[in-house]
Amino acid sequence: MEKDKISSAMIMIIILMLKSIHFVSGTDNPIDTYCPDNFPLYTSNTSFDKNLKLLMETLSSNIVASNTSFFNNTSSGEGLDKVYGQALCRGDVTNSTVCKECIEKASKDLMNRCKSEDAMIWYELCQVRYSFQMFFTNAVYTGKYPKQNDLEKHVSDPISFQQVLNYLMNNISNEAAFSPSKNMFATAEIEFSVKKRIYGLVECTKDISETECRSCLSSAITELNQCCSDREGGIIVSRNCNVRFDLFEFFNASSSSVSLLIFPTSKEGKWKPWMFILTISGSVLTLAAIIGLCSTCLMRKKDRERDGERSERTLLQELSGHKNVAITQEGQLVSSDEMRFMTLATIKTATSDFSDINKLGQGGFGVVYKGVLPDGNEIAVKRLSRKSWQGIEELKNEVILIAKLQHKNLVRLLGCVLEEDEKILIYELMSNRSLDQFIFDPNKRPKLDWNTCYGIIGGIARGLLYLHEESRLKIIHRDLKPNNVLLDHELVAKISDFGMARMFSENQNTANTKRVVGTHGYMAPEYAMEGLFSVKSDVFSFGVIMLEIISGKRNSGFYITELAPTLLAYAWRMWNEGKGLEVVDPILLESCLDSEFEVLRCIHVGLLCVQEDPQHRPTMSNVMVLLGSESMVLPQPRQPAFSVGKMIRGDPSTSTNRSANESIWSSISPR
Repeated sequence: MEKDKISSAMIMIIILMLKSIHFVSGTDNPIDTYCPDNFPLYTSNTSFDKNLKLLMETLSSNIVASNTSFFNNTSSGEGLDKVYGQALCRGDVTNSTVCKECIEKASKDLMNRCKSEDAMIWYELCQVRYSFQMFFTNAVYTGKYPKQNDLEKHVSDPISFQQVLNYLMNNISNEAAFSPSKNMFATAEIEFSVKKRIYGLVECTKDISETECRSCLSSAITELNQCCSDREGGIIVSRNCNVRFDLFEFFNASSSSVSLLIFPTSKEGKWKPWMFILTISGSVLTLAAIIGLCSTCLMRKKDRERDGERSERTLLQELSGHKNVAITQEGQLVSSDEMRFMTLATIKTATSDFSDINKLGQGGFGVVYKGVLPDGNEIAVKRLSRKSWQGIEELKNEVILIAKLQHKNLVRLLGCVLEEDEKILIYELMSNRSLDQFIFDPNKRPKLDWNTCYGIIGGIARGLLYLHEESRLKIIHRDLKPNNVLLDHELVAKISDFGMARMFSENQNTANTKRVVGTHGYMAPEYAMEGLFSVKSDVFSFGVIMLEIISGKRNSGFYITELAPTLLAYAWRMWNEGKGLEVVDPILLESCLDSEFEVLRCIHVGLLCVQEDPQHRPTMSNVMVLLGSESMVLPQPRQPAFSVGKMIRGDPSTSTNRSANESIWSSISPR
């Protein structure tokens, strides 16, 4: 007995030592770095460089001396060469020495890696940012997808796993944002199966409001779902918030009480039946029932895995064996001249073997690279996540939809590669990348005068009109946002990324889904809350983008002191007060002195598009008429979605709502 006690004690000591080693090792390598090449680069021995070095040298001591939350905003210098800095140690770091060492390491590493005037680095236990512009209290979501996510194994039951994961992450997000005692940091664990638990962590910087913290976490969780909800671990980092989950206890549980959440499977909030069975006396019949149930579940799980692998393998083999094929909506292969299949060797050569130098961006489904084909044509190469059924589903969606659609405001799909485990889509290259890099970048923003912005708005509208009404298919995009609007060399807007799109039948108007996909801030309320989507869902997203183009501000990261919580609410308030031009970005306002009527009309149309009830929103054909006519009287917009606390959903089957909608838009038709 005595030996057993000693052995047990030794095991516990070893476990604690291993956890301690893992916790301290959070300063070994950075999770990710933000070092943009589109910001000005500073040179050595300038005033900016000297101020930056001084700031970085004092950042670690300032954060430890400032308060017990280990968070600090500071600055160095004056005038145009002033540098602003921010440091944060993770909420479970309670040792000031550990925090100080992490900040010192991160500061030195960031200085060595970047010469940009705006940069940021994330370690497991801390993060450091500096900038030439004052960014404190400015909540802007800029999620990043660290490479370590690709190394995580896939779970065997992704649907159930995602449900439990979302329950965990949303609960601790609410706790972090709205519980003052948590100081914008929360951890918890939840049982996923008999022997497995999911551990979650969320955190916000301490300079933003509770609402902004929750909004930031919501955006990060959306991206976490897209990239990692079928994996055993995942992490999304951004300027103002970070989220992470894993199947092991990666945080310091001793720093605070860690909640054990129970996933509700019924209205009474009960957990799985086997949890109640285990609490009953261990009779032979009960044990036999448990064993039988587990065996059945295991067999079904293995069958699902085999079916999934077989389906993916069959699809890949069929596709790679044909040179001119496409996939029908039913998953059947047909010959096609609209898209060609390329070899993996050709694409590797075009992208210098997927070199980081050619990396254009990264999203939930994979990485995008720039490439040059042997004939000299430049291409964008989307390398979908390897060994991911999600990747195959996105590929099918793109091939089904884009290969059959031809329009000057849609990005062209040129071909694909299906070899080994690779699933690759090849598009025409948009030299000016995505719209968000222009409208939210203080350096590129001045390049967009009003005529250019108006042309971009019109291009997006024409692309959506084609998808909704003019193509041989009826397409709902479902993830329209500035990131998915690309700009060519002449700044012509082209809609891209149809991985989440859905095709409607000729007489179909709405659909419902249990799996809501999209981006926070651009999703229509009926879709975000109830899974209902239609052409009016895309109209809502278009309205948000219009207001973002005009204002130069993000809807999801909006911050105007006490005036309004969102860009939509702010635009609505200014419009009602007769101050519509105050919504316009001052830089843009300089170029539209002779076009104020046109700008105000666009704001008016944008507010019509983001109305809460989808039936009150115009169709895209209505939008084109409203934008193109100077004499037509526009209906008065109603209160936008998400600017009030509740959503009122109209029933499309009722005659009252239908007649109201018809009375608003019946007099408007395409020219």
